[in-house]
Amino acid sequence: MSTASSTWTEEIIEVAGSRLQMVKGGSGAPLLILHDEMGHYGALRWHDTLAANNTLHIPSHPGFGESPRLEWIMNMRDLAGWYLRALDELGLQGVNVIGHSLGGWLAAEMATMCPQQFNKMVLVGAAGIKPPVGEILDIFLVTGEEYLDAVCLDNAATPEFASVRPPEPSPEQVEAWAVAREEACRLSWKPYMHYPALPQLLGRVQDLPTLIVWGAQDGMVPLSAGEVYHQSIKGSRLEVIDDCGHRPDIEKTDEFLALVQDFFAED
Repeated sequence: MSTASSTWTEEIIEVAGSRLQMVKGGSGAPLLILHDEMGHYGALRWHDTLAANNTLHIPSHPGFGESPRLEWIMNMRDLAGWYLRALDELGLQGVNVIGHSLGGWLAAEMATMCPQQFNKMVLVGAAGIKPPVGEILDIFLVTGEEYLDAVCLDNAATPEFASVRPPEPSPEQVEAWAVAREEACRLSWKPYMHYPALPQLLGRVQDLPTLIVWGAQDGMVPLSAGEVYHQSIKGSRLEVIDDCGHRPDIEKTDEFLALVQDFFAED
């Protein structure tokens, strides 16, 4: 897998009693990227930019992509516990992490269990908290294509939108989206896309530098959920990007990168 500026490798590794699909690229300190409920979309411009100074580790969660499902993992806290073991075995302790949507929830769960697992944490439109205003979009009432059609505020003005949601996806891609949605359903169905105790548990994360990035017009996870994350993680910073939906990394790439790079550069 390659792009104009970075070379990416993909392999299946044996870790934590299972097999894990891992994409890696770049150079420098390790940076863990946790994908959302639809899986890894492939290397995009923001990946390439961050790979100039970081070695990106992008796993496909168990049950997504080529990583086999682990039947005993029945919810997000189970998945977080498994990941902590996997990261221990991979030697990825004390790393920076970026989590999107479901992946943001996963990062937050891991941080409540083991705050020292991460050096700095970035949550982007993270699920996991019930929004006090509005509702999380029920992705299981729409097709994968319809879900992806709604991730940006303005698809036509988003250059990489077609990379995330091809206008004519292959049968293999449609099947991969269906499998991802099925696994997301297993992990997050009841209660839907949140864990009621998470705001209280996040009190343990107060010493972990945390940047929370949200699109002002996020139609998937309302901004009010981001405000609860901000209130629950002492010392965290909430940055809201205007004229932006659920994926600021592709819709407002330059603004997103400026926030993330400045945050990682801070002492």
